[in-house]
Amino acid sequence: MDDIVIRECTTTEELDNCVLLQREVFGLPDLEISPRRHLIVSRQAGGWTLGAFNGDRLVGFVHHLTGVRDGNEIFGYSHMMAVAFDYQNKGVGARLKWSQRARAIQEGQTFIKWTWDPMQARNAYFNLNRLGVTVRSYAENFYGTDYPVSPAPTGGTGIDSDRLFAEWKLRARRVEKFASGEPDEIPTSPERTIAIPAKWTALVKADSGQAKQELERVRGEFFSAFAAGLICAGFDRSTVQPRYLLYEPQALIN
Repeated sequence: MDDIVIRECTTTEELDNCVLLQREVFGLPDLEISPRRHLIVSRQAGGWTLGAFNGDRLVGFVHHLTGVRDGNEIFGYSHMMAVAFDYQNKGVGARLKWSQRARAIQEGQTFIKWTWDPMQARNAYFNLNRLGVTVRSYAENFYGTDYPVSPAPTGGTGIDSDRLFAEWKLRARRVEKFASGEPDEIPTSPERTIAIPAKWTALVKADSGQAKQELERVRGEFFSAFAAGLICAGFDRSTVQPRYLLYEPQALIN
């Protein structure tokens, strides 16, 4: 992927291409897509959109918002990332995220937050095992049950849009090791594990009732684990039984 250049999207044409890429990758109706105006306004408020370009073609982007926590700390909120289908699994997403980290650090930020669907094994592995995020909180039905990824949102059988919150501590020792290409030092024996279905999308389409039961189970196990003070910091991407790995805080490197 040496032909890929990461740079900020600044023109209306480039931002419009971000909108088009959302439609292509996410398959969402216009109601759920961040429009050009949102991307422009967030840039005026201190955010930015980094694009991955192959020549003039936008093949991926990550949108970064600015937020405030603990009274006065400016931090980053990663609202969305998309990579064109023919460029997925080629390292474009990783380059976008590491570029986002570098830009945030340059601006004095040390923390970026975002969410992902806890039932999506691919996202879990990428966030936990390649970027080094940790997770300490879980949101029930974050976007509402009418979220368009549900199989039948207007028929009452939609799946709740639960989300895990990624905490990316940009200067943490573990993240620094990932950034330099060093192997992870996560303990091999987790305090607790939380399994998810190996083929979640197929399950949702085949049996929404069972899918809801599985989501409720996973939700309850995460709530229990976080209430016990455990931190999610790894993922076993077994094709038979993928599972989240949770640890006592003192077992993890800072």
